[in-house]
Amino acid sequence: MRRNKTRKFILVVAGILLSLILILAIWSVVAGPVTVYRVITRGDTTVYDYKRFPGRSLTPSPVPYRFDVDLQDGLLPETIHLDISGGKTFDDLLETSKTLAFLIIQDDVLVFEYYGNGHSESAISQIFSTSKSILSILVGTAIDDGLITSVKDPVTKYVPELAGAGFENVTIENLLNMQSNMDYFENDNPFGEHVIFNFTNHLEDEILGLRVLTKPDRQFRYKSGDNALLGLILDRTLGDKTITQYIQERLWNSLGMEHGGVWGVDRLDGLERTWCCLSMSARDLAKFGQLYLQNGNWNGTHIVPPEWVETSTMFGAYTSNEWPSDMSKIGASNYKYQWWLLSGNDGNYSSWGKDGQFVYVNPQKGLVIVRLGETDGGLPWFRIFQEIAKEIQ
Repeated sequence: MRRNKTRKFILVVAGILLSLILILAIWSVVAGPVTVYRVITRGDTTVYDYKRFPGRSLTPSPVPYRFDVDLQDGLLPETIHLDISGGKTFDDLLETSKTLAFLIIQDDVLVFEYYGNGHSESAISQIFSTSKSILSILVGTAIDDGLITSVKDPVTKYVPELAGAGFENVTIENLLNMQSNMDYFENDNPFGEHVIFNFTNHLEDEILGLRVLTKPDRQFRYKSGDNALLGLILDRTLGDKTITQYIQERLWNSLGMEHGGVWGVDRLDGLERTWCCLSMSARDLAKFGQLYLQNGNWNGTHIVPPEWVETSTMFGAYTSNEWPSDMSKIGASNYKYQWWLLSGNDGNYSSWGKDGQFVYVNPQKGLVIVRLGETDGGLPWFRIFQEIAKEIQ
């Protein structure tokens, strides 16, 4: 009897092991062995991925720009007037939500600065989908530089390999507004495109495998694949120059970045993961918000065309008090050129990255708010930013 039980146990274990081996084999075929290895050994993506994946380095600007600093006690109320605060002070909310950095800049002056969990003024961290908003800026400068002719250009003008996959009917503007209707779905399915794109070492091949489901119909569907394809288009127009070299020369130096950075790539000689994987300091990130607040002008020079900034931020206003967590419930008018267009009469807008990476811009109040964190703490950050804007004179 005992021998039969032992045999059954061995058979069950053997069956489980064989099933796991079969699953791994199929997964490796679908995603690639390096992708599977990275997923298993590195787990979920984090703000420290620049330490764990290949990347290209950005160096501090030779002429650094530093915000004037006038940190103001009592600038914010001790408690934020939201039902989520539970009576906690604002500092408590920052700490319990694992906030790494929280900066408020008003009229080009740093008036509030917080760092947590060992983060500091010079520390860098990955900004996830806030990278999308920065890629949008680069697309605007590429048009200004004559590298890209127009947002109305079809994708296939720059990536002819996608002709026949439906992309001859998709424009660069469709990608900017996430209206391509490509077969890319933003979820954590390990066999799905999103996980594969995040971990693959053959990113260009994966992008070239995308297909359009139907003709673009102006329906917004949030998907990083649109941004990845924008990144490939930009890479193609740059010739021998990488996207990292382009941002270094075109924006990083011009904005006077004080610290270095890293843009993650799929492999050492590969392609930037433009939708997720730029890492930088909070103060330097705030300069992108300040640049847009100033309509693309920096130190008297328009380094981004003002019409690009205006087009990126002029449409849409989400009017509910609660921003929906389900992105499918957000209309196309609230997403423009890789920026989120928020509520109110002040025309405010924001980037938005996984685990709560934000650059919030409020033109009416002259405000830029940067929040970086290890998690978003389950907090409604858009509401918090707007509550802060109401409090600041």
